[in-house]
Amino acid sequence: MDYESHAIGLDRNEIGAMLVAAGLAGARDHALISLLALNGLRVSEAIGARIEDLALERGHRTLTVLRKGGKTVTMPLAPRTARAIDLVIGERFEGTILYGNDGGLLDRHAAARIVRRIAKAAGINKHIGPHTLRHGFITAALDAGVPLRDVQEAASHADPRTTMRYDRARVSLDRHATYIVSTFIAGAAR
Repeated sequence: MDYESHAIGLDRNEIGAMLVAAGLAGARDHALISLLALNGLRVSEAIGARIEDLALERGHRTLTVLRKGGKTVTMPLAPRTARAIDLVIGERFEGTILYGNDGGLLDRHAAARIVRRIAKAAGINKHIGPHTLRHGFITAALDAGVPLRDVQEAASHADPRTTMRYDRARVSLDRHATYIVSTFIAGAAR
C-alpha cells in the first residue's frame, strides 16, 4: 500500500471558504458541503441520507448512515451541519434530505457539479470533487490533533493505514511522542 495520499487536498482555509460560499448558495448546497467537509461523509452517504435517519441522542443531533461495507453508524452532526439540514428539510418529515433541482433525488454527478460550482465561487482553482471534501475532513482532523483511532472510526476506515495516508504531518518531529510523553511525565516529576 502506498503510504501517501496523492489526492488533491484542501487546507482549512479552503474548506472554510467553501462552507461560506455554500452558505451563500442555498440550503441544499450548504447541507451537502457541510456533510462532506464537516462530517466526512462519502458522496453516496450524503445523497442517501434521509430525514427519518435524523435524531437527537444524549443532547446531540445525529444522523444514522449506511456506510461502505453495509455498516450502519450513528454520528453527531456539527452544529453548522445540523442548521443547514434544518433549513433544507424545512417542514418535511420524511424522504431524502438532499434533492435535485427538479425535486427528485440528487445523484452523485449532480453533487459533483455542486461541489465544483461552490469551489469556483470560493475562489478555489483546483480540480476537486466530493471526495476532496472528505479528504479535507480527514486531513483537518489529523492536523487538529484528533487521535488516529478516532479519525479512523469517523472515516469508517477498516484499516488504520488507510487513515494514516491522509496524515501529512506524520513525519513532523514537532508531534513526536517524545515531546508529549516528556511533558506528561514532567507533570508528575515535580
